Amino acid sequence: MKAIILSAGQGRRLLPLTAETPKCLIPFSGKPLLEWQVRSLASAGVTEIVVVTGFEAAKVDAALDAIKLSGVSLRTTHNPFFELADNLASCWIARHEMKQPFLILNGDTLIEPEISKAVLADPPVAPITVTIDRKGDYDSDDMKVRDKDGRLFAIGKTLPLDLVTGESIGCLRFTDEGAKIFVAEIERLLRSEDGLKRWYLSAIDGIARYHGEVVGVRSIEGKEWSELDFPADLDRGVAMTDGWAKRGL
Repeated sequence: MKAIILSAGQGRRLLPLTAETPKCLIPFSGKPLLEWQVRSLASAGVTEIVVVTGFEAAKVDAALDAIKLSGVSLRTTHNPFFELADNLASCWIARHEMKQPFLILNGDTLIEPEISKAVLADPPVAPITVTIDRKGDYDSDDMKVRDKDGRLFAIGKTLPLDLVTGESIGCLRFTDEGAKIFVAEIERLLRSEDGLKRWYLSAIDGIARYHGEVVGVRSIEGKEWSELDFPADLDRGVAMTDGWAKRGL
């Protein structure tokens, strides 16, 4: 299994911490975020990991070189447009890597190893599977979803709250068929006038709305993860990774 980690961004909402350090290299309990992600994926059997770089790419390359994992191939592909475009462009840059079953993981999502194992434990529920969590309420920055009976109907930050049933954690699984559909939608959207300003999950939203049962969901309720966007998220991330380290993860 291959995983693609989208780590091109700087993380401006965390300035000045990210003035010279990409968000993916912020340390948590002695390891950069990227290393926690790599080790989580490797623990679930992922043997090939491609990191899409952008801001301070050389530092990300060096951090990957320092990670020693037997049987796991680590490499990067560079997005030179990271300052001009959102992460749909990072997926377009990496589309040549999407010719087999693979995972996408957002570069700012911290996940415990059990999540990676849960995502890969069973046969995929659909050609494209969105990993979701559920909670009591949702804020404007959550990537909200509407799902029912294992099928995704819509995904986006602006979904009406009365339709929201969960949120995406930023981890998706693709089969061969799902990869072909996703790449075709990426290429279609980037031809549009606002293509460079789109998130890649807008492609997933379009596929879910217009391609029937192509997109499914898998919930990881009860497992630990965090999106790292704001200073308060960093404290939560440190608390989680401290706990994982104590448990020997």
